[in-house]
Amino acid sequence: MSDADLLKASYRRPERFGEIYDRYVAEIHAYLGRRLDQQAADDLASEVFLTAFRKRKSFDPERGEVRPWLYGIATNLIALHRRAEVRKLAALRRSSAAGERPEHGHEERVISRVDAASEQARLAAELEALPAGDRDVLLLSALGGLSHDEVATALGIPYGTVGSRLSRVRRKLRAALGGVNPLSGGTDG
Repeated sequence: MSDADLLKASYRRPERFGEIYDRYVAEIHAYLGRRLDQQAADDLASEVFLTAFRKRKSFDPERGEVRPWLYGIATNLIALHRRAEVRKLAALRRSSAAGERPEHGHEERVISRVDAASEQARLAAELEALPAGDRDVLLLSALGGLSHDEVATALGIPYGTVGSRLSRVRRKLRAALGGVNPLSGGTDG
């Protein structure tokens, strides 16, 4: 049974959605794990499928397949997760500046992760500096293994935009890394 047919069947028999979950949970979790820490990936993987279940009646098979739709949901949840972390860090910095001592817990782990991320390789810094749309196209393609068409569907952008963004991002990364092709480990040209 196709993914679209399973979604439709789940309108009457919600347990059928479990087959969609079984088909894609490992792949979506792996993608999230490459973009976030393991705990966040665990949490967001569940949220991806909960969101998909809640929105399954709005899925339009004319716009594409279920797989890129799930990656689109995952990418949107990553963006929400990162915005929430930025807000938490800003609040912690304000409270630290005011002389308050943050409690041990998630917030300190977030600060530690951000501090550790600032020490990573040049590539990580360059990826961070990319506009969100460019970074999402690159990571869906490189980490998610999605085709141009699937990336376009996942992000709701035209197919041609995917190609132009990937080309632009690769040029930027090559220039920033001194002509090193990050995919081959060697130099271009």
